[in-house]
Amino acid sequence: MTGLPLALTAFGLMLSGVFLRVPIALAMGLTGFFGTWYVIGTPAGPMAQMKTLTYETFSNQGLAIIPLFLLMGQVATRTGMSAALFRAASDWLGHKRGGIAMAAVGACAGFGAICGSSLATASTMGQVALPEMRKRGYSDALSTGVLAAGGTLGILIPPSIILVLYAILAEQNIVKMFTAALLPGLLAAIGYMITVAIYVRLRPEAGPVGPRKPWSERWSTLIATWPVFAIFGLTIGGIIGDWNWSKPGDQALFTPNEAAAFGAVATTLYGFFGGKLNLSGLLESFLETAKATAMIFFILLGAEVFKGFLALTRAPDQLAGWVLEQGLAPMLVLTAMLLCYLVFGCVMESLSMILLTVPIFLPVIEALDFGMSAEQTAIWFGILALIVVEVGLITPPVGMNLFILNGVAPDIRIGRTYAGVAPFILSDLLRVALLVNFPAITLWLVSMIG
Repeated sequence: MTGLPLALTAFGLMLSGVFLRVPIALAMGLTGFFGTWYVIGTPAGPMAQMKTLTYETFSNQGLAIIPLFLLMGQVATRTGMSAALFRAASDWLGHKRGGIAMAAVGACAGFGAICGSSLATASTMGQVALPEMRKRGYSDALSTGVLAAGGTLGILIPPSIILVLYAILAEQNIVKMFTAALLPGLLAAIGYMITVAIYVRLRPEAGPVGPRKPWSERWSTLIATWPVFAIFGLTIGGIIGDWNWSKPGDQALFTPNEAAAFGAVATTLYGFFGGKLNLSGLLESFLETAKATAMIFFILLGAEVFKGFLALTRAPDQLAGWVLEQGLAPMLVLTAMLLCYLVFGCVMESLSMILLTVPIFLPVIEALDFGMSAEQTAIWFGILALIVVEVGLITPPVGMNLFILNGVAPDIRIGRTYAGVAPFILSDLLRVALLVNFPAITLWLVSMIG
């Protein structure tokens, strides 16, 4: 057995291992190792590959961004940034019908921009916003549904760890990936707010009107959020912004690694000087960052071993050639892949799913003619894949964000959360359709930075 049949068999065995609860990194690594052994015919080949591949993978300077942004998110979670954002948003929007739910979306977007993690955003904002929404008389369905959906903004709005890993795996520019995610992330937040507005008009009792806050209190709570906007603005703006006015398009303030280091240090200093972070909390942040980094790096190594095996079989090229021979419409192939992501997203963790499928799907997408360059196609496909993975996080029955909210409020039946999140899934699917049919929405800002 060789080529595409061998790769498909190996892929099936690997998925079987995953469903049997073998760690995804181990499943990919072992499949790639023994698959390479089978192709070469001797264990010397994969053994030598492990030595060189491990060094080549982890000597990539771009990987330094991962622990730094993870540390930034860990510290942000402990310093009360989420509470400040929600308080400001609720003061400005709470007097409108459904305003607290809209405020939760805005706070999730702001905190996700600092945290970069969907699960952390959903968990933290659930603890901050859910008690307030229930106190104001919001329905359990709307309260948990909007927070589960809002949590997904953590993996779309930069800085996002999954965006970094996709860029490395697809050999794309991290800055361009961050830039491309900005407008889709903004559309997601706006779409969720519109969904809330429609929801409370159909069910007014689900999101009652709250008291109007005086202007002095609104401005006071808004000003209190300046560290969040300053850190996000300098971190992301420093990467993608043009700071050399004498030579437009010539220079950004930070490289991605420098921006990640700045964000981690700035968030830590904010916590210390604001009295919201002590040495014990910082040490816990370091420990959690180390654990998460080790897990991500292990998965990445497993993905690279599996990618090397696929390269030996030439399966991605053969699959791309087969698709071209069938004469299938590029949009039909893309839709099929996105549906696969949606199904996998219901049963698999998002990071693993991206690393598992990109080596197989991306060569096929790049071989098709979407009227764009290979770089534009890879960036556009990466954003679409990430959005559909995001939908999987809130799709019943096993969307991870749904269980995060159920853990925060175990007295709310999970069925209520399923019902509450359904309108937001529809909003996401409409956004996917919009971005599929109008790639310029994703690529416009990228074209601005060259």
